[in-house]
Parts: sequence; structure tokens; C-alpha cells
Amino acid sequence: MKTLTALLLCLGVGLAGATLAQEKKDEKKEPTAAQKKQQERMRACNDKAGDRKGRERQEYMSTCLKGDSAKNGKMTEQQQRMASCNKQAGAKGMKGDERKAFMSDCLKG
Repeated sequence: MKTLTALLLCLGVGLAGATLAQEKKDEKKEPTAAQKKQQERMRACNDKAGDRKGRERQEYMSTCLKGDSAKNGKMTEQQQRMASCNKQAGAKGMKGDERKAFMSDCLKG
């Protein structure tokens, strides 16, 4: 009798736990504002990509998702500085530790 009662008690607890787990699984979290904005951007870029396929589509989506500055080919100030320093180091034929030290100093301003 005690075994039967214990078995029924365990079964009841197990079913209650399964029910609670299912209820939590069924609940869907609302996306945050940032997630909604990213979803909208993804949807818009996907619509604009149209019939592009393969690598062309991949490159377009990457550029589109980065935003306006990437679409217009504009570089940030840091990107411009990096390009300039890189060009200078290349013109001087620097390599290895010498190049690394030069780039560090150049990028600091």
C-alpha cells in the first residue's frame, strides 16, 4: 500500500512538472526593440536584394545590413586613419615588428 501511494505521488509530481515545463515552453518572449529593429532591417534588405543569388546576394546583404555608411562607400574616421597608416607603412616597405610599432603610433594620432 505504501509503495502504491509513493508511486502515485511520484507520478503526480512528475506530471505536474511536465505540465509546468510545457507551459513555459509555450510562452513566447516578445523581441526587444533592438531585435525588432534588426528584424525590420533584415526584411528590408532581403526585399531589396531581389533576384540576386550566391556571392552577389551575400555581399549585398552584408553591405545593406551594415547600414548607410557602408552603402555609400563612406569610411569612418578610424577606417580612414587605418587606410592612411597602412598605405604609409607599405610605401616605406615596413614588415614585422617595425610595421606593428609604426601602425600603433600612427593610429594613436
